[in-house]
Amino acid sequence: MDSARLDGQRGTKTRSIKTVAAASFIGTTIEWYDFFLYGTAAALVFGDLFFPDAEPLIGTLLALSTYAVGFAARPLGGVVFGHFGDRIGRKSMLVLSLLIMGTATFLIGCLPTHSSIGILAPILLVTLRFAQGIGVGGEWGGAVLMSVEHAPKGRRGFFGSWPQMGVPAGLLISTLVFKLVEGNMSETAFASWGWRVPFLASAILVIVGLVIRLKLMESPAFERVKETKTEAPKPIVDVIRKYPRDVLTAMGMRMGENGVFYLLTVFVYVYGEEELGLEKDTMLTGVVIAAAIGLITVPLWGALSDRVGRRPLYLAGAIVTTLWAFPFFGLMDTKTPVLIWLAVVIGVNIGHDLMYGPQAAYFSELFGTRVRYSGASLGYQLASVFAGGFAPLIATALLASGGSSLVALYITGLGAISVIATLFARETYRTEIDEDDEQERELVRERRFDRERFRERETAGIR
Repeated sequence: MDSARLDGQRGTKTRSIKTVAAASFIGTTIEWYDFFLYGTAAALVFGDLFFPDAEPLIGTLLALSTYAVGFAARPLGGVVFGHFGDRIGRKSMLVLSLLIMGTATFLIGCLPTHSSIGILAPILLVTLRFAQGIGVGGEWGGAVLMSVEHAPKGRRGFFGSWPQMGVPAGLLISTLVFKLVEGNMSETAFASWGWRVPFLASAILVIVGLVIRLKLMESPAFERVKETKTEAPKPIVDVIRKYPRDVLTAMGMRMGENGVFYLLTVFVYVYGEEELGLEKDTMLTGVVIAAAIGLITVPLWGALSDRVGRRPLYLAGAIVTTLWAFPFFGLMDTKTPVLIWLAVVIGVNIGHDLMYGPQAAYFSELFGTRVRYSGASLGYQLASVFAGGFAPLIATALLASGGSSLVALYITGLGAISVIATLFARETYRTEIDEDDEQERELVRERRFDRERFRERETAGIR
């Protein structure tokens, strides 16, 4: 009887983590579909629609500036959602982030353009992009923690990679939808109303995501903290006090991974169209291929990190990213579609994905449960401002002033930062994520001491 009960519990736990992983994957796919959709539109059509009086390259720069606003908002989303995620739970934050992102994306599809309402059009565009940034800034931490904290011992890298797969999946779907809509109507119709279709369609995806997320159970690690009533009173402050090195390390590790990804999936459109004079479809196809392969490579590298460790794989990805910058532009400049696609695939699926696959588990394991949402979000989202958000904008400016060699040097610099940060990072794949580390034990002692002092003051006041 005991054996049968134990087998049943194991079966239930296995089904539970698979459900959580699938829900995290679907939810993050929807969030990133919304986020990437904007990037594709900013690189290809928003310049003409919202900044029509500017020169083509300047219009693209202005459109990419609005794109960067979403990244500037991400740390704010990470801080706010991280605070409440560490205080009241991961699940509720996931539902709220999806609602914010979905609403903003749908409203972008409803926006009048510059020709209709003038300067108000780009102002509204920036406002909605900021809301997107808040949503995705709060999304990542909750999604990866639900998967990592539910995962069985020795499988955190694999199950943590499931929400990471939402990035290539969201990129794939958004690019395919954009490509499909653009390819089946005239250029005039697409510029008039066709570009709105992918944004409006996100409403359907959001409804599906909400239904799935509302059925999730809270993570067991956080439930244990709630039961003992030892939540961190000020998670952001506490994580900076207790884990400053880990926050800075995560930021540095993120620079190359995040910056190069957006250069290879957003700036590549600008370079192909403005510099090489290629059709949009050539670059879109390359990104679609890389995104499809990412659905295999991201979980592959995540699972491998459970065997050999997070640090070696992450370091390998950072080194590949650093060394690939100049060969990437060499292949691009051939203007041969197959070589262009190869350049994107190597940069994304080897350089980037070697870092991104283990990243969810790695960053989660750097912090204790009581500040994990805040810590992982802070390191992840702060770097996205300096790397991902401004990378296409900086690269476009460098291209205009000095050509692709300057952009290649920029990529090399981002990769080098991640190499150095990873060398300073500690290995975590053998740690027990449910056990309190020394920093958390200090937090618990401080929390109990504060409670005792409060009781003493309260008693003295009553007397």
